[in-house]
Amino acid sequence: MHKIRSLFSSLRAKLRKSPVTGYSLIVLGVGIFSFVCFIIVEANTPGPNIAPPTKIAPRVAEKFYSPLNGAQVSDEAATKQPITAVMIENSPDARPQSGLADAEVIYEAIAEGGITRFLTLFQQNKPTLVGPVRSLRMYYVDWLTPYQPSVAHVGGSQKALETVRNGSYRDIDQFHNPAYYWRASDRYAPHNVYTSFEKLDALNKEKGYTESVLTGLERQDAPNDKQATATQVVINFSSAAYNTVYTFNPDSNTYKRSYAIGPHTDREKGDISPSVVIAMKTTMQAVTEDGYRESIQTTGTGEAVIFQNGGVIEATWKKADQKSQLVFVDKDDKPIKLNRGQTWISAVPINQSGSVSWQ
Repeated sequence: MHKIRSLFSSLRAKLRKSPVTGYSLIVLGVGIFSFVCFIIVEANTPGPNIAPPTKIAPRVAEKFYSPLNGAQVSDEAATKQPITAVMIENSPDARPQSGLADAEVIYEAIAEGGITRFLTLFQQNKPTLVGPVRSLRMYYVDWLTPYQPSVAHVGGSQKALETVRNGSYRDIDQFHNPAYYWRASDRYAPHNVYTSFEKLDALNKEKGYTESVLTGLERQDAPNDKQATATQVVINFSSAAYNTVYTFNPDSNTYKRSYAIGPHTDREKGDISPSVVIAMKTTMQAVTEDGYRESIQTTGTGEAVIFQNGGVIEATWKKADQKSQLVFVDKDDKPIKLNRGQTWISAVPINQSGSVSWQ
Protein backbone atom coordinates (compact mmCIF):
# COMPACT_ATOMS: atom_id res chain seq x y z
CA MET A 1 0.00 0.00 0.00
CA HIS A 2 2.90 2.30 0.59
CA LYS A 3 3.99 1.75 -3.03
CA ILE A 4 0.50 2.67 -4.34
CA ARG A 5 0.39 5.92 -2.33
CA SER A 6 3.83 6.85 -3.64
CA LEU A 7 2.70 6.17 -7.22
CA PHE A 8 -0.37 8.42 -6.95
CA SER A 9 1.68 11.25 -5.44
CA SER A 10 4.12 11.02 -8.33
CA LEU A 11 1.29 11.10 -10.93
CA ARG A 12 -0.35 14.14 -9.33
CA ALA A 13 2.91 15.96 -9.52
CA LYS A 14 3.32 15.18 -13.21
CA LEU A 15 -0.26 16.13 -14.09
CA ARG A 16 0.27 19.56 -12.54
CA LYS A 17 3.31 20.18 -14.72
CA SER A 18 2.04 18.94 -18.14
CA PRO A 19 -1.25 18.94 -20.02
CA VAL A 20 -3.05 15.60 -20.34
CA THR A 21 -5.43 14.47 -23.10
CA GLY A 22 -8.52 12.34 -22.48
CA TYR A 23 -6.89 9.38 -24.18
CA SER A 24 -3.84 9.68 -22.00
CA LEU A 25 -5.99 9.73 -18.91
CA ILE A 26 -7.70 6.51 -19.95
CA VAL A 27 -4.36 4.75 -20.58
CA LEU A 28 -3.01 6.08 -17.38
CA GLY A 29 -6.02 4.86 -15.39
CA VAL A 30 -5.84 1.37 -16.88
CA GLY A 31 -2.17 1.19 -16.02
CA ILE A 32 -2.77 2.27 -12.47
CA PHE A 33 -5.63 -0.20 -12.05
CA SER A 34 -3.49 -3.08 -13.39
CA PHE A 35 -0.62 -2.21 -11.10
CA VAL A 36 -2.90 -2.05 -8.06
CA CYS A 37 -4.38 -5.46 -8.91
CA PHE A 38 -0.89 -6.93 -9.22
CA ILE A 39 0.14 -5.56 -5.86
CA ILE A 40 -3.01 -6.95 -4.17
CA VAL A 41 -2.62 -10.41 -5.73
CA GLU A 42 1.05 -10.56 -4.79
CA ALA A 43 0.29 -9.56 -1.22
CA ASN A 44 -2.29 -12.32 -0.84
CA THR A 45 -0.37 -15.11 -2.59
CA PRO A 46 1.01 -17.64 -0.05
CA GLY A 47 4.74 -18.12 -0.05
CA PRO A 48 6.51 -21.39 -0.82
CA ASN A 49 5.67 -24.36 1.47
CA ILE A 50 8.81 -24.42 3.61
CA ALA A 51 8.90 -27.15 6.28
CA PRO A 52 9.89 -26.10 9.79
CA PRO A 53 13.45 -27.00 10.74
CA THR A 54 13.86 -30.63 11.87
CA LYS A 55 14.63 -31.03 15.54
CA ILE A 56 17.78 -33.10 16.01
CA ALA A 57 17.50 -35.48 18.95
CA PRO A 58 20.41 -35.29 21.40
CA ARG A 59 22.91 -38.09 20.84
CA VAL A 60 22.62 -40.86 23.43
CA ALA A 61 25.99 -42.19 24.52
CA GLU A 62 26.41 -45.88 23.71
CA LYS A 63 26.72 -48.15 26.74
CA PHE A 64 29.04 -51.13 26.97
CA TYR A 65 28.79 -54.12 29.31
CA SER A 66 31.20 -56.83 30.36
CA PRO A 67 30.27 -60.16 28.74
CA LEU A 68 31.44 -61.91 31.90
CA ASN A 69 29.61 -60.28 34.81
CA GLY A 70 27.36 -57.87 32.90
CA ALA A 71 28.72 -54.76 34.64
CA GLN A 72 28.87 -51.53 32.65
CA VAL A 73 32.37 -50.76 31.38
CA SER A 74 34.00 -47.71 29.85
CA ASP A 75 34.22 -48.68 26.19
CA GLU A 76 34.13 -51.51 23.66
CA ALA A 77 37.79 -52.37 24.23
CA ALA A 78 37.01 -53.21 27.87
CA THR A 79 34.45 -55.81 26.76
CA LYS A 80 37.19 -57.68 24.91
CA GLN A 81 39.85 -57.72 27.60
CA PRO A 82 41.39 -61.17 28.03
CA ILE A 83 39.62 -63.41 30.52
CA THR A 84 41.71 -65.41 32.95
CA ALA A 85 40.51 -68.54 34.73
CA VAL A 86 42.23 -69.47 38.00
CA MET A 87 41.74 -72.72 39.91
CA ILE A 88 41.47 -71.92 43.64
CA GLU A 89 41.29 -74.60 46.29
CA ASN A 90 38.85 -74.81 49.17
CA SER A 91 40.22 -77.17 51.77
CA PRO A 92 40.18 -75.70 55.31
CA ASP A 93 43.98 -75.25 55.12
CA ALA A 94 43.50 -72.96 52.10
CA ARG A 95 41.16 -70.57 53.89
CA PRO A 96 40.72 -67.68 53.82
CA GLN A 97 41.47 -67.52 50.11
CA SER A 98 42.56 -64.47 48.14
CA GLY A 99 40.76 -63.14 45.07
CA LEU A 100 37.36 -64.81 45.56
CA ALA A 101 35.56 -61.55 46.36
CA ASP A 102 36.77 -60.08 43.04
CA ALA A 103 36.02 -63.11 40.87
CA GLU A 104 33.25 -62.30 38.40
CA VAL A 105 31.93 -65.81 37.75
CA ILE A 106 32.70 -68.81 39.99
CA TYR A 107 31.96 -72.48 39.37
CA GLU A 108 32.09 -74.63 42.50
CA ALA A 109 32.25 -78.41 42.39
CA ILE A 110 33.71 -81.32 44.34
CA ALA A 111 37.29 -82.05 43.35
CA GLU A 112 38.01 -85.05 45.55
CA GLY A 113 36.97 -86.60 48.85
CA GLY A 114 34.00 -84.25 49.20
CA ILE A 115 36.30 -81.19 49.07
CA THR A 116 35.04 -78.49 46.73
CA ARG A 117 37.22 -76.38 44.43
CA PHE A 118 36.60 -73.14 42.57
CA LEU A 119 36.99 -72.26 38.92
CA THR A 120 37.21 -68.44 39.12
CA LEU A 121 36.92 -66.16 36.10
CA PHE A 122 38.26 -62.60 35.91
CA GLN A 123 38.11 -59.87 33.28
CA GLN A 124 37.42 -56.42 34.72
CA ASN A 125 38.67 -57.08 38.28
CA LYS A 126 42.38 -57.46 38.91
CA PRO A 127 43.12 -58.56 42.50
CA THR A 128 46.68 -58.13 43.68
CA LEU A 129 46.72 -61.59 45.26
CA VAL A 130 45.05 -64.79 44.01
CA GLY A 131 45.22 -68.24 45.56
CA PRO A 132 45.96 -70.78 46.76
CA VAL A 133 46.13 -72.05 43.16
CA ARG A 134 45.56 -75.77 42.68
CA SER A 135 45.14 -78.41 40.00
CA LEU A 136 42.67 -78.70 37.13
CA ARG A 137 39.94 -81.27 36.45
CA MET A 138 38.24 -82.08 33.17
CA TYR A 139 34.79 -80.82 34.14
CA TYR A 140 36.22 -77.39 34.94
CA VAL A 141 37.72 -77.39 31.43
CA ASP A 142 34.23 -78.03 30.02
CA TRP A 143 32.84 -75.02 31.89
CA LEU A 144 35.69 -72.62 31.07
CA THR A 145 35.99 -73.41 27.35
CA PRO A 146 33.24 -70.99 26.09
CA TYR A 147 34.91 -68.05 27.86
CA GLN A 148 38.13 -68.27 25.80
CA PRO A 149 40.28 -67.68 28.89
CA SER A 150 43.86 -68.24 29.85
CA VAL A 151 43.92 -71.10 32.38
CA ALA A 152 46.03 -70.66 35.53
CA HIS A 153 46.54 -73.86 37.54
CA VAL A 154 49.14 -76.13 39.13
CA GLY A 155 49.03 -79.36 37.14
CA GLY A 156 45.85 -81.38 36.95
CA SER A 157 44.30 -84.70 36.04
CA GLN A 158 45.69 -86.50 33.03
CA LYS A 159 42.74 -85.85 30.75
CA ALA A 160 42.49 -82.18 31.76
CA LEU A 161 46.19 -81.60 31.05
CA GLU A 162 46.03 -83.41 27.71
CA THR A 163 43.12 -81.18 26.73
CA VAL A 164 44.48 -77.77 27.75
CA ARG A 165 47.86 -78.60 26.18
CA ASN A 166 46.43 -79.64 22.80
CA GLY A 167 47.06 -76.22 21.24
CA SER A 168 43.43 -75.04 21.37
CA TYR A 169 43.68 -73.55 24.87
CA ARG A 170 45.62 -70.76 26.53
CA ASP A 171 47.42 -72.86 29.09
CA ILE A 172 49.43 -70.90 31.69
CA ASP A 173 50.16 -73.82 34.04
CA GLN A 174 52.52 -73.05 36.92
CA PHE A 175 54.58 -76.10 35.93
CA HIS A 176 55.68 -74.33 32.73
CA ASN A 177 55.59 -70.73 33.96
CA PRO A 178 57.10 -70.83 37.47
CA ALA A 179 58.31 -67.21 37.40
CA TYR A 180 54.69 -66.02 37.44
CA TYR A 181 53.74 -67.87 40.64
CA TRP A 182 55.30 -68.16 44.07
CA ARG A 183 54.95 -70.18 47.27
CA ALA A 184 53.87 -68.21 50.34
CA SER A 185 55.88 -68.72 53.50
CA ASP A 186 52.90 -68.44 55.87
CA ARG A 187 51.25 -71.62 54.58
CA TYR A 188 52.52 -75.12 53.88
CA ALA A 189 52.49 -77.02 50.60
CA PRO A 190 50.38 -77.77 48.64
CA HIS A 191 48.18 -74.95 49.98
CA ASN A 192 50.62 -72.09 49.36
CA VAL A 193 50.89 -71.39 45.60
CA TYR A 194 49.86 -67.82 44.78
CA THR A 195 49.90 -65.42 41.87
CA SER A 196 48.74 -61.86 41.13
CA PHE A 197 47.18 -60.09 38.20
CA GLU A 198 50.32 -58.04 37.78
CA LYS A 199 52.03 -61.33 36.93
CA LEU A 200 49.11 -62.94 35.09
CA ASP A 201 48.56 -59.89 32.88
CA ALA A 202 52.26 -59.81 32.07
CA LEU A 203 52.21 -63.53 31.22
CA ASN A 204 49.12 -63.13 29.02
CA LYS A 205 50.73 -60.22 27.20
CA GLU A 206 53.96 -62.14 26.69
CA LYS A 207 52.06 -65.04 25.11
CA GLY A 208 49.88 -62.77 22.96
CA TYR A 209 46.66 -63.49 24.86
CA THR A 210 45.29 -59.96 24.51
CA GLU A 211 41.60 -60.48 23.77
CA SER A 212 38.68 -62.77 24.63
CA VAL A 213 35.58 -62.71 22.44
CA LEU A 214 32.62 -64.58 23.90
CA THR A 215 28.92 -64.80 24.48
CA GLY A 216 28.36 -64.66 28.22
CA LEU A 217 25.38 -65.41 30.42
CA GLU A 218 22.34 -63.22 29.70
CA ARG A 219 22.12 -60.24 32.06
CA GLN A 220 19.67 -57.60 33.26
CA ASP A 221 19.50 -54.60 35.56
CA ALA A 222 18.14 -55.68 38.92
CA PRO A 223 14.44 -54.81 39.24
CA ASN A 224 13.43 -52.32 41.92
CA ASP A 225 10.96 -54.74 43.53
CA LYS A 226 12.97 -56.78 46.03
CA GLN A 227 10.24 -58.64 47.88
CA ALA A 228 12.31 -61.39 49.49
CA THR A 229 10.83 -64.87 49.38
CA ALA A 230 14.06 -66.77 50.05
CA THR A 231 16.18 -65.06 52.66
CA GLN A 232 18.39 -68.08 53.33
CA VAL A 233 19.71 -70.66 50.85
CA VAL A 234 21.46 -73.89 51.83
CA ILE A 235 23.51 -75.85 49.30
CA ASN A 236 24.86 -79.19 50.49
CA PHE A 237 27.83 -80.79 48.76
CA SER A 238 29.20 -83.33 51.21
CA SER A 239 29.77 -82.23 54.82
CA ALA A 240 29.53 -79.21 57.10
CA ALA A 241 33.00 -77.97 56.12
CA TYR A 242 31.84 -77.51 52.49
CA ASN A 243 28.07 -77.13 52.68
CA THR A 244 27.27 -73.47 52.05
CA VAL A 245 24.71 -71.03 53.39
CA TYR A 246 23.75 -67.79 51.61
CA THR A 247 21.92 -65.08 53.55
CA PHE A 248 20.09 -62.47 51.49
CA ASN A 249 20.85 -58.81 52.20
CA PRO A 250 18.02 -56.64 50.81
CA ASP A 251 20.02 -53.43 51.20
CA SER A 252 22.76 -54.58 48.79
CA ASN A 253 20.62 -57.14 46.93
CA THR A 254 23.37 -59.72 47.45
CA TYR A 255 23.88 -63.02 49.28
CA LYS A 256 26.45 -63.23 52.06
CA ARG A 257 28.25 -66.56 51.82
CA SER A 258 29.14 -68.77 54.79
CA TYR A 259 29.65 -72.42 55.62
CA ALA A 260 27.68 -74.57 57.98
CA ILE A 261 30.64 -74.17 60.34
CA GLY A 262 31.07 -70.40 59.99
CA PRO A 263 31.64 -67.38 57.70
CA HIS A 264 33.49 -67.67 54.40
CA THR A 265 35.63 -64.59 53.77
CA ASP A 266 38.24 -63.31 51.37
CA ARG A 267 41.53 -62.64 53.19
CA GLU A 268 41.92 -59.16 51.66
CA LYS A 269 38.31 -58.10 51.00
CA GLY A 270 36.28 -59.70 53.80
CA ASP A 271 32.72 -60.84 53.05
CA ILE A 272 31.98 -62.75 49.86
CA SER A 273 28.56 -61.67 48.61
CA PRO A 274 27.51 -62.67 45.09
CA SER A 275 24.61 -60.99 43.29
CA VAL A 276 23.35 -64.30 41.89
CA VAL A 277 23.52 -67.80 43.37
CA ILE A 278 22.73 -70.82 41.19
CA ALA A 279 22.39 -74.43 42.27
CA MET A 280 22.99 -76.53 39.16
CA LYS A 281 21.77 -80.06 39.83
CA THR A 282 24.01 -82.63 38.21
CA THR A 283 25.46 -86.12 38.68
CA MET A 284 28.89 -87.23 39.83
CA GLN A 285 30.69 -90.53 39.75
CA ALA A 286 34.22 -91.81 40.38
CA VAL A 287 36.41 -92.67 37.41
CA THR A 288 39.84 -94.25 37.09
CA GLU A 289 42.11 -91.61 35.63
CA ASP A 290 45.70 -91.50 36.91
CA GLY A 291 44.22 -92.50 40.24
CA TYR A 292 40.82 -91.85 41.79
CA ARG A 293 39.03 -88.91 40.19
CA GLU A 294 35.54 -87.49 40.18
CA SER A 295 33.62 -87.05 36.95
CA ILE A 296 30.74 -84.58 36.82
CA GLN A 297 28.08 -84.19 34.15
CA THR A 298 28.63 -80.87 32.35
CA THR A 299 26.73 -81.25 29.07
CA GLY A 300 23.11 -82.10 28.29
CA THR A 301 20.36 -80.75 30.53
CA GLY A 302 19.34 -80.79 34.16
CA GLU A 303 17.41 -78.93 36.82
CA ALA A 304 18.65 -75.69 38.34
CA VAL A 305 17.49 -73.22 40.99
CA ILE A 306 18.38 -69.54 40.59
CA PHE A 307 18.41 -67.12 43.52
CA GLN A 308 18.42 -63.38 42.85
CA ASN A 309 16.56 -60.33 44.16
CA GLY A 310 15.60 -62.43 47.20
CA GLY A 311 13.47 -64.68 45.00
CA VAL A 312 13.59 -68.17 43.57
CA ILE A 313 13.43 -69.28 39.94
CA GLU A 314 13.20 -72.99 39.20
CA ALA A 315 14.93 -73.49 35.89
CA THR A 316 16.65 -75.88 33.51
CA TRP A 317 20.34 -75.73 32.63
CA LYS A 318 21.53 -76.62 29.15
CA LYS A 319 24.95 -77.09 27.58
CA ALA A 320 25.03 -78.62 24.12
CA ASP A 321 28.73 -79.50 24.04
CA GLN A 322 32.08 -78.47 25.43
CA LYS A 323 32.33 -75.29 23.35
CA SER A 324 28.77 -74.13 24.03
CA GLN A 325 27.96 -71.66 26.79
CA LEU A 326 25.96 -72.91 29.75
CA VAL A 327 22.45 -71.40 29.61
CA PHE A 328 19.52 -71.32 32.01
CA VAL A 329 15.94 -71.35 30.69
CA ASP A 330 12.49 -71.11 32.23
CA LYS A 331 9.53 -73.46 31.83
CA ASP A 332 8.79 -71.89 28.42
CA ASP A 333 12.38 -72.58 27.29
CA LYS A 334 13.20 -68.86 27.32
CA PRO A 335 16.63 -67.73 28.60
CA ILE A 336 16.59 -66.38 32.14
CA LYS A 337 18.37 -63.08 32.56
CA LEU A 338 20.69 -62.86 35.54
CA ASN A 339 21.46 -59.75 37.57
CA ARG A 340 24.68 -57.96 36.82
CA GLY A 341 27.50 -58.74 39.21
CA GLN A 342 29.28 -61.73 40.72
CA THR A 343 27.57 -65.00 39.87
CA TRP A 344 28.20 -68.18 41.85
CA ILE A 345 27.30 -71.49 40.16
CA SER A 346 27.36 -74.61 42.33
CA ALA A 347 27.38 -78.06 40.72
CA VAL A 348 25.27 -80.02 43.20
CA PRO A 349 25.69 -83.85 42.96
CA ILE A 350 22.06 -84.87 43.50
CA ASN A 351 22.81 -88.55 42.90
CA GLN A 352 24.97 -88.52 46.03
CA SER A 353 24.73 -86.25 49.08
CA GLY A 354 23.99 -83.00 47.25
CA SER A 355 20.85 -80.94 47.83
CA VAL A 356 19.50 -77.39 47.75
CA SER A 357 16.87 -75.79 50.00
CA TRP A 358 15.68 -72.34 50.99
CA GLN A 359 13.39 -70.49 53.36
